[in-house]
Amino acid sequence: MTLVTSCSRKKNTFISRNYHALAARDNILFNGYNALAEGRENLNANYTDNYWEILPVERMQISEDVTLPGQSENQNFTRAEEKAVKAIQKHGMNIQGKEYNYQIDEAYLLLGQARYFDQRFVPALESFNYILYKYPASDKINKAKIWREKTNIRLENDELAIKNLKRLLEQETLKDQDLADATAILAQAYINTQALDSALTQIDIASKATKSNDERGRYRFIQGQLYNALGDKDSANIAFDKVIALNRKTPRVYHISAYIEKAKNFDYNEGNKLEFLELLTDLEENRENRPFLDKIYHQIAEYHLKNQSDSLAISYYNKSLRTDTNDNVLKAKTYQTLGDMHFDVSEYKMAGAYYDSTMLHMVTNSKPYRLIKRKRDNLEDVIYYEDIARSNDSILNLVSLSEADRITFFEAHIEKLKVEAEKEKERLAAAERSKGLIAANNNSFGQKPSGLSNLKGSRGNMPPGQGSSFYFYNQTTVAYGKTEFAKIWGDRELEDNWRWSNSVKTGTNVNTSVAESVIASEEELYDPQFYLDKIPSDEKIIDSIAKGRNYAYYQLGLIYKEKFKEYPLAKDKFKQLLNNQPEENLVLPAKYNLFKIYELLGEDAEANIAKNDITTNYPESRYAAILNNPDAANFSDEGSPENIYKNLYTKFTNQEYAEVLSKVDDYITAFEAEEIVTKFEFLKATTLGRYQGFEAYSKAINFIALNYANTEDGQQAQEISANVLPNLAVKEFKTDSTTNNYKVLYSFNKTNTEEVANFTKTLNEVVANIAHYDLSTSIDVYNPETTFVVVHGLKSLEGAKGFAYILKEKDRLKITKPHIAISSQNYKIVQIHKNLEDYIESLKE
Repeated sequence: MTLVTSCSRKKNTFISRNYHALAARDNILFNGYNALAEGRENLNANYTDNYWEILPVERMQISEDVTLPGQSENQNFTRAEEKAVKAIQKHGMNIQGKEYNYQIDEAYLLLGQARYFDQRFVPALESFNYILYKYPASDKINKAKIWREKTNIRLENDELAIKNLKRLLEQETLKDQDLADATAILAQAYINTQALDSALTQIDIASKATKSNDERGRYRFIQGQLYNALGDKDSANIAFDKVIALNRKTPRVYHISAYIEKAKNFDYNEGNKLEFLELLTDLEENRENRPFLDKIYHQIAEYHLKNQSDSLAISYYNKSLRTDTNDNVLKAKTYQTLGDMHFDVSEYKMAGAYYDSTMLHMVTNSKPYRLIKRKRDNLEDVIYYEDIARSNDSILNLVSLSEADRITFFEAHIEKLKVEAEKEKERLAAAERSKGLIAANNNSFGQKPSGLSNLKGSRGNMPPGQGSSFYFYNQTTVAYGKTEFAKIWGDRELEDNWRWSNSVKTGTNVNTSVAESVIASEEELYDPQFYLDKIPSDEKIIDSIAKGRNYAYYQLGLIYKEKFKEYPLAKDKFKQLLNNQPEENLVLPAKYNLFKIYELLGEDAEANIAKNDITTNYPESRYAAILNNPDAANFSDEGSPENIYKNLYTKFTNQEYAEVLSKVDDYITAFEAEEIVTKFEFLKATTLGRYQGFEAYSKAINFIALNYANTEDGQQAQEISANVLPNLAVKEFKTDSTTNNYKVLYSFNKTNTEEVANFTKTLNEVVANIAHYDLSTSIDVYNPETTFVVVHGLKSLEGAKGFAYILKEKDRLKITKPHIAISSQNYKIVQIHKNLEDYIESLKE
């Protein structure tokens, strides 16, 4: 009893103070700090650094998920917090407002750290502030101040943290790890505020003061990154050399990353390339570096790319990707580089595939993602028109050959097919032999009992492809299956109805465009006549192919010029177009675009020739006007497509539909090479809908969707076709009780314009004298033969019928025309489908 009472938390005795201090330190806090250390190890193990950016001083992944009270992503931190709270509750000696247990400040420090790593920064800040408030004489006061500023930085209070840390460093003489922690976190605050030069000084002090080689390697690496960000490559390389000198004292990832960063700083003009390649090769061949081969291969690829050894670069980029790296930034950069390389050599399909892979490994809706997506979307047009140009060029080339040359060409093609077939036969035979060896190896393992244990033995104990019985675990059988599928079905897209013959992907070279666009028997594949029969002979078809080829070349020239700024490529496409003797409406725009490209490339002599050609041979054109007087001539003149479209649209709004339709086709032909042509097509479609009804509108919209599929307006037409037309197709009239908006129609022959004008004038005079109604009138074109005069603003069908009857009775001498009462929604159906007769019949039922 004496011992128990002497250890009371309410008595300030020597025995009480030391008992509770020792019990808190050696039991509860000891276990709490162990849990905290385990939690931090888990954090470090699960954290992935992005070495493409300046590393953070502290490794901790901030979660965007909201954590509810009582929940934690790491139970070690919860346990550490519980231990800290237990130490405070069971061993705290707060007597008359003063704490006599000298370990309680340590407990509050543990409590704040546990909350900090659990990403509950506001409660953590309260714990550190409590130490500063209640224990000003504590030996942990500086550590609490440092942790408070770490928490402030996590709360994005960087300026406050800088102010407090600078004051701490000025007022206190910090040593060893406290100095390292204070200067490192101050460097982080400077990095966050983009004061990189100030961060350099602090991170250097931290790297010298820390007792941890792990931290020293990280701080030196950050120092090198900061020098690189400031453009001082020599100082950066010195910092990276210090990381490399630590060798196995610091984590291997810093060691290898320092080599990679030094390689990025290599001077290809002045440096010794042979020594540099030997260094990279040594890194590649070192067994310790196997976990980092993705970065090493990528850097070797960069070396070969800078030396213009494109094939070697592509090989090493692919090696980097095959390591199955977890570095998404590295994957994105590699795929993007490969895409750019294929784009530069006009392999647009392959470039598009690489850009697709690039976007898969980027942060969605980030600025780099949007840039790649825009380039990929633009590439869609390039792929589309390049396919047309190459395919049609191939066909026209065959058309131009003599009969003998055609036979010679296809005989050579057949010989290649036979060689490839023989190679495939040998490969399949080798695959069969390999299957036999695999089966023999499987049998050598002996028979196992059926059941779950057998499944485990056949799959769980052997890697895929090595004796595994499951089809997709055996690489040989998978490869054989792919070959057999391609042999039977050809190259198919992953889509619905893939078995249809028109699902076979056609190539862009001569062989695929002519020979492989249809499925043929083996006998036909080796018969030249089979291919000869596929060559078109009808002049109309040949002209159509040539016209499509020419339009594709024109569009490619525009895309390269306007979207990609690839002026040499654009120049080649326009020159090829002009050499093909294109249609007249493409000649002048192509020549004008060539003139602009010559100017952009600084080829003044060529630009003058192109200018003189336009002004001499096409003096009345708007292009000549622009070239002769660039300041005065612009595209707002009366003959410009924009003004023509504007005037035609004004006629449309005035319901001059016949006038619009009589001219729009001429303008579509005249401006076929201009982007505005799709606007004329849309205007035509809408006019047809208003004038002739739904069927004509639907046909015109589908025409735009098919023929301008790769333009923005074409995609809009596809959207209308998929989502709007099905709703407009409904012909059934609505029940009149479902609406409160009605009209009265008076029908006239469209040619009687004077009668319509007089009747409308009379109707307006009569309607103006009717009280209690907010009525209005309009003249609506129904079809080429009929015009409606419409009264708007009636609230019910009976009201509409009664209004028209009363109007007729009161103004017998003025309003004698027959009338039709109709709801607004049914009037819309009548105008869309031009089915007024059906509506009149429905009223009789």
